[in-house]
Amino acid sequence: MKINLVEKSVQISNNDVEIIFVKSIDGLEDIEILEILDFKAKDESCVLLAESKKIYVGYEENDYDSIAIASATAIRKLQSTKFKNAKINLCEVLENNLKALVEGALLGEYKFTDYKSDKEKRKIELELIVNEKTPNLEKILKESKIISKAVNKTRTMVNTAPADFYPSVMADIAQKLAKDANISCEVHGEKYLEKNKMMAMHSVGRASIHESKLIHLSYKPKNATKKIVLVGKGLTYDSGGLSLKPADFMVTMKADKSGGCAVMSTLWAIAKLELPFEVHGIVGAVENMIGGNAYKPDDILKAKNGKTIEVRNTDAEGRLVLADCLCYAQDEIKDFDYIFDYATLTGACVVGVGEYTTGIMGNNEILKRNAVLSALKSGEYATTLDFNRFLKKAIKSEIADICNIASTRYGGAITAGMFLDNFIYDENKEKWIHFDIAGPAFVEKVWGYNPHGASGTGVRMTIKFLQNLID
Repeated sequence: MKINLVEKSVQISNNDVEIIFVKSIDGLEDIEILEILDFKAKDESCVLLAESKKIYVGYEENDYDSIAIASATAIRKLQSTKFKNAKINLCEVLENNLKALVEGALLGEYKFTDYKSDKEKRKIELELIVNEKTPNLEKILKESKIISKAVNKTRTMVNTAPADFYPSVMADIAQKLAKDANISCEVHGEKYLEKNKMMAMHSVGRASIHESKLIHLSYKPKNATKKIVLVGKGLTYDSGGLSLKPADFMVTMKADKSGGCAVMSTLWAIAKLELPFEVHGIVGAVENMIGGNAYKPDDILKAKNGKTIEVRNTDAEGRLVLADCLCYAQDEIKDFDYIFDYATLTGACVVGVGEYTTGIMGNNEILKRNAVLSALKSGEYATTLDFNRFLKKAIKSEIADICNIASTRYGGAITAGMFLDNFIYDENKEKWIHFDIAGPAFVEKVWGYNPHGASGTGVRMTIKFLQNLID
């Protein structure tokens, strides 16, 4: 979709249709027909008046969510017609929420059609009519386009079938993103993992015909004011390993790479936005499969930091990959200000907070709260889940330093987060946040401005967190 800011005084194009945002139908020119059609000024309500070439879309609040959902709803209605061009006359509310308007339109427009034989090629052009094109409005438009593109890049990667997206493909895409954004990219294979004693990650992927890859993206602008590390779980497919998933639960496991994909796209966006921070992206790209060489329940693995892990379930593999990736990040990158990891880690998080919400964990209460606020302001849903000493006992092992699953079925998202805490060095405990994105990363239905499938969770809230550091 092409989106342009156009001043009223120079507007010359003949738009096919006008999109009108409605908080109350009182006083509208078409109130009679809207009442006949039982149109309500509510979120996700929308009606097309074909003869007058108008799309009316309702919204309830003057906030990001309502405006973005309304924008997406209107664009989807437009996509269902033959109209190619539309305009929106921006009132004060819409100008003040331009970010939501643009991101809602671009995120709502997205469709994953790579495997469709009949692809719709129609392009839509949207004109946003303003009294004056100010530098601030132009900046918001530019930034929103970049962020939306990054989210949609993540969606496409996550939606891609596992036969077409395995660790080496993920590494190739990372290199292409790096080249496009003028950032550096290093890729390491299994020999590197062995040499550097990253045997937790190495063990997870050794039964696959596809070699595991450790991806390291780096963005280093001049005069960077802070240094941030982002670590992503990149399970390109998770069968569960020898602890094989039931058939129903194996479907959608292409989405287990969501954290890694979000990290890659976020690095691309950060570079395109020219944020004044040195940012590193670490992704463990692995495929968890079965075979004669598969790691097993009862195995004892040694992570990069020397800690031993008793494996009691090979389907708790993401935390093993992240353990080594977190250690690698802390060993290779010094004096950073924050280290965040992103992972579709536990079904327990989905059960606990729902399929739309990210669970945020860590040791720094203020940092966690700031992360939640950044998520909410970006349009993503998030909440904190607190560690406690009693759940910590549940991941103790009688024969190793730690067990990869808890001895209790309860609090599974928290025990997984506490497992990762074992691989955060003491000096970095207060700098670390774990984002469990298992719920919102991939949902098999349309919700708000998100399509069926991948949502691109993690990109917007991370960028918002970094932008807040500037403000």
